[in-house]
Amino acid sequence: MWLYTLKRLLLMIPTLLGVLLLTFVVVQFVPGGPVEQMVAQLQGRDSGGEGSASGGAGYRGRQGVDAKRIEEIKALYGFDKPASERFWMMLSQFARFDLGQSFYQPKSVWELVREKLPVSVSLGLWTFFLSYLISVPLGIAKAVRAGTRFDTLSSLVVLIGYAIPGFVLGVALLVIFGGQLQGFPLRGLTSSNWDQLSWGAKVVDYLWHITLPVTASVLGAFAVTTMLTKNAFLEEIRKQYVVTARAKGLSERRVLYRHVMRNALIPLVTGFPAAFVGAFFTGSLLIETLFSLDGLGLLGYESVMKRDYPVVLGTLYLFTLIGLVTKLISDLCYVWVDPRVKFD
Repeated sequence: MWLYTLKRLLLMIPTLLGVLLLTFVVVQFVPGGPVEQMVAQLQGRDSGGEGSASGGAGYRGRQGVDAKRIEEIKALYGFDKPASERFWMMLSQFARFDLGQSFYQPKSVWELVREKLPVSVSLGLWTFFLSYLISVPLGIAKAVRAGTRFDTLSSLVVLIGYAIPGFVLGVALLVIFGGQLQGFPLRGLTSSNWDQLSWGAKVVDYLWHITLPVTASVLGAFAVTTMLTKNAFLEEIRKQYVVTARAKGLSERRVLYRHVMRNALIPLVTGFPAAFVGAFFTGSLLIETLFSLDGLGLLGYESVMKRDYPVVLGTLYLFTLIGLVTKLISDLCYVWVDPRVKFD
């Protein structure tokens, strides 16, 4: 197993380099970059990314802006150096876990991530825990009652929830509960007078604000886990060792929770590390935008639209590295949960 782990760690290096190189080529050479936007602003017109994109490869803003000023702008954003040199400088920074400075905000990428992380953590962890707390017991109940009316009706509800996009449900929740009934706030995680509230009132206020976003996220999140749990339990229930346990006189509850569950939950347990860590760093762009939550999803979208390359590449590097590590942990969980699994 140690040899397999070492191989996987070594394979992370070319994988990470490939992802960074591909993204670097794409974002560095598309039109509408920070130099073009600055030149357009100096000319008195707002480029906004898309307006500059129609300008082709060259800087259309050169008319009316002298070449010396353009060279100063390039030096300001680091575009006075060749692309290869900029790429190697970026890699050397990332090797030291220095994600760089934002082009448009006087903050480092690490500071921006730390600022936006609490919002995404709140949304992600609530979605993660509620989806597992709902889907696993529901999947077990569906497997035990397979073919019954409960199984049919619950499958219908699960599939309907899975088919409705989270942002569509979010709009409906905002219109009904936030607009017409006015029972929940329309934006933010806390009220404007948060600092003046008591400890208990802060908890109530936070739960009051997080209810609608989490509901919109959870409804479609638990469907896959529910069906996976059901199918895993059905597969184990039909195996010979279950028949043998029943023939020995064990109760149905003991057969289910003492023998079947240990094997049926292996796919869920092995995926738990990646899902748990991902809850800290995964930002839902549409949900965050809809409910005005300033999280990582919104940060990534705005950095792409503004061509804030350090934020784009820095967050990509960080999240790709975390994803590769958690994937390795998930694979190793197979060995820890089921000793019969051997990696060559």
